[in-house]
Amino acid sequence: MQAKIQGTTMPVLEVELDPNESVFSESGELSWMSSSIQLMTHTQMGGGGGLFGVLKRVAGGGSIFMTEYRAMQAPGQVAFATKLPGHIVPIELGQGPDYMVHRHGFLCATPQVTIGVGFQQSLGAGVFGGDGFLLQRVGGQGTAWLELSGELIVKDLAPGEMLRVHPGHVGAFQTTVGFQITMVPGVKNMIFGGDGLFLAVLQGPGRIWLQTLPIARLAHQIGEYLPQGQAGAAAPAAIGGGLLGGIVGSILGNQ
Repeated sequence: MQAKIQGTTMPVLEVELDPNESVFSESGELSWMSSSIQLMTHTQMGGGGGLFGVLKRVAGGGSIFMTEYRAMQAPGQVAFATKLPGHIVPIELGQGPDYMVHRHGFLCATPQVTIGVGFQQSLGAGVFGGDGFLLQRVGGQGTAWLELSGELIVKDLAPGEMLRVHPGHVGAFQTTVGFQITMVPGVKNMIFGGDGLFLAVLQGPGRIWLQTLPIARLAHQIGEYLPQGQAGAAAPAAIGGGLLGGIVGSILGNQ
């Protein structure tokens, strides 16, 4: 198996497979493939575990179904492109810590890699699409490729070193890094600060990957330019109303 990342702003991962080699991804990630590649859709790849494993994966922001791409009698190629401007990051698993990845960050992996829910916290209605903050845990043996949006900032935290980050900018981090979600202190800061209600606190040791283009922030910026009076115009109002509900609910819930 050989993997090659091509492109700059919108990169694509091309994986060359020898006969009987395979990779898997969530359903809907495929960009193109050669004629020798056979698709097989499963519910138990990426960690197995039967129904419980499927539910864990869905709770972590993943899909119910996983698709395996296998080269049959001849070598083949399969490709996965990013959905947003950003970077594709390969990670090696099995000889070190697992990785925690933002809910849309898993692109594809070799067969022995596992995916499950790593962290889940409700942050109030309307925040992060009403689904709270979710992280997937990627472990097992083999290679996985992550999709991180925008520019990529890598930091190595020393033992005890802390960094406070807007949750949307958390792309991935090693499981040796401590992680928790905290509220921004002060009611004025929550309502008028403009930086959101919550901060992610990461504490070393370990490596973290920060992304400069959170999907939720991009969606909000685009929503402001949707034509008024059309179906899509409801989106900004829904975002605003949901965010206000999140602010009130979060404040009341922490009294």
